[in-house]
Amino acid sequence: MSQIISITALASISPLGNNSKNIWEKYLSPKHCFTKTQLDNQETLVAVLDEESQKIVSDLQHSDIKYKTLDKSVLYAMAASRQAVKNAGWDTDSVFGINIGSSRGATDLFERHFQEYLETGKSQTLASPTTTLGNISSWVGHDLQSTGPEISHSITCSTALHALLNGVAWLRSGMADKFLVGGSEAPLTDFTIAQMRALKIYSHSDEAYPNQALNFDKKLNSMILGEGAAVACLELGKKDNALAFVEGVGYATEILEHNISISAEAICFQKSMKMALQNINPEEVDAIVMHAPGTKAGDLTEYKAIQKIFGEKLPLLTTNKWKIGHTFGASGILSVELAILMLQHNQFIGVPFAKAQTQTKPIRKVLVNAVGFGGNAVSVLLSV
Repeated sequence: MSQIISITALASISPLGNNSKNIWEKYLSPKHCFTKTQLDNQETLVAVLDEESQKIVSDLQHSDIKYKTLDKSVLYAMAASRQAVKNAGWDTDSVFGINIGSSRGATDLFERHFQEYLETGKSQTLASPTTTLGNISSWVGHDLQSTGPEISHSITCSTALHALLNGVAWLRSGMADKFLVGGSEAPLTDFTIAQMRALKIYSHSDEAYPNQALNFDKKLNSMILGEGAAVACLELGKKDNALAFVEGVGYATEILEHNISISAEAICFQKSMKMALQNINPEEVDAIVMHAPGTKAGDLTEYKAIQKIFGEKLPLLTTNKWKIGHTFGASGILSVELAILMLQHNQFIGVPFAKAQTQTKPIRKVLVNAVGFGGNAVSVLLSV
């Protein structure tokens, strides 16, 4: 049985847009996608969907009366999934599983339902079914009329890459030959922002680049939240239409000192990267899309873990958090999107304010990292 996994399509909806041409053009630009809005009773930096993507979501929501009560996190996943399945050439006869996760799920809808309950003492009839975590994959399955298994989970910020791991496991077990995997997040709500501020990790910078991901000398935390969804179509075997191949996967969890801790040299990342590279010489890795959320500890500990694994010959290092913010459960698969675009175009996309890195050879292998609260790290090695 072939163990090669092909990514035959990837679609997203994010502040970068909703098609690969526009997304690549945005990555070529040194501009970030942050704007200011009123959240948590104060002016707040966020990264929202671009106007065209917002219209796609609005049209989708109004296309079916059953979709009117759905949370944005569900609608984002549905919009991305429609495009991915179309791009992969999967039709109504295709049998495929679905695993789309979210860190926070139907945050906006839950907050509104709870606020109404506090004010009236009554709950809406659809409050429960529209705010459950399984809401995302089940509605995507309904929208696509799929017949395979539907799975949802939350493993905080590594959720989407855990979905990819799960898809790989299903395919390699022989229980499926196609799987739709990814993550969706709509966290731009008062209470979510308030929670990030309570952790003292949210950016309040007025600098040209308010999220300083990959600046290892920063004095202040600079995380900013963004919204969006991305999904990938996985197929067993080496397919002619593959965008990239999943060459290795790794995962690890470390012992916590407190709820959001990570060790000084990110032991979990060292283990996950080592597992993903178990059959590969580290020197073959051309670039790493780091998790790097823009926090002092998060960025630096991951960097130290990379140094431990790769020594003095570091691959090219990048992240997209400086541009689109942290999309929580969707962030890992949006990082996969950046990795695939760099592989396709054979061009490294760096961080404009970070130390310049020069591409000296073709980009053939890219490692993608993600980690969440709880020390759940995932590393995925992609190749062309």
